Amino acid sequence: MSEEPKNAGENIVFIGSKPLVNYIKSIMMQLNKRNAAEVVIKSRGKFISKAVDAAEVSKRVLEKKGIKIKSISTSSDSFEKEGRRTNISTMEIILAAQQSQ
Repeated sequence: MSEEPKNAGENIVFIGSKPLVNYIKSIMMQLNKRNAAEVVIKSRGKFISKAVDAAEVSKRVLEKKGIKIKSISTSSDSFEKEGRRTNISTMEIILAAQQSQ
């Protein structure tokens, strides 16, 4: 199984085996330079903790810009590996600028 591309879709960052700082830079570039309204951080399995770290660091760095965690969703993907059914946890974190009321 190959690692999914970091930015396969609009404003989506897939977390994998690269260093944490690469993902933080990608998230910040989407929110700062490309003025994205939100960024979707997707991860699976052992990379879920890295996704949480990337979201938290990005949120802290961009706090003055009003970036908050909009939503977090979890699920489980099921697939067959070596003749056995296997489940892998997935997580999606959406960072977005806080809406002014």
